[in-house]
Amino acid sequence: MLTEKRHQIIINLLEEKGIVKLLDLMQSTDSSESTIRRDLTFLEAQGILRRVHGGAKLVENKTKEPTYKEKTFKNVQSKKDIAKYASMFIEDNDTVFLDAGTSTYEIIPYLKEKSVFVVTNGLNHIDALIENNIDCYMLGGKIKSTTKAVTGSDAIKSLNKFYFDKAFLGTNGIDKEMGFTTPDTDEAILKELAVKKSKRAFILADHSKFNSKTLVKFAELDEAIIITDSRSNIEDIKDITEIKVAE
Repeated sequence: MLTEKRHQIIINLLEEKGIVKLLDLMQSTDSSESTIRRDLTFLEAQGILRRVHGGAKLVENKTKEPTYKEKTFKNVQSKKDIAKYASMFIEDNDTVFLDAGTSTYEIIPYLKEKSVFVVTNGLNHIDALIENNIDCYMLGGKIKSTTKAVTGSDAIKSLNKFYFDKAFLGTNGIDKEMGFTTPDTDEAILKELAVKKSKRAFILADHSKFNSKTLVKFAELDEAIIITDSRSNIEDIKDITEIKVAE
């Protein structure tokens, strides 16, 4: 296989999964371990990836927010497993905030048998909430077309009216020093407020979000409970924050 083709396969796998094991790269390219290691060294030097123990991790643009559509197709099963587990923390009569992430969206089907009130800034979320006959409130404000989120000063004013039993939020990065981060300043402000206005805050994050940071911090690690999948590397932060693993 030509070197350029191998590099493209590696990049495609990283864009799809975020983190890829060395063995998976060897099998996908039908290449030896030494060949893949040379490829990873080259691509790391180009700033495309970062080598991690046993594989590689995609280097994301800290200021670029993936679109809602792009997020929808990443780590789909992990998001569903995490969301199902997260729904177990929601009780009858809870007032809940769901932010506009694709992971939080997956919680909605598990709420239709519960008596809850949901506030959201997610355009896609509101349709699903209505279809499942869940009492809900949509924040008003500026619409961010790429992530289908409502943000801005009007959204902040709307959010300030509420106090939540639980808030469920997504994140673009989890880092020991930076905490929870997102590329967008407006969304960071909204997320930060939602955490502060909640009795308990939960961050839904698959394994690709760990040891990663983007532009803006919205919460410290000890301000929220992380719900993640079994493939996540939690060793560096498990003493700082409470972590629940969906298995």
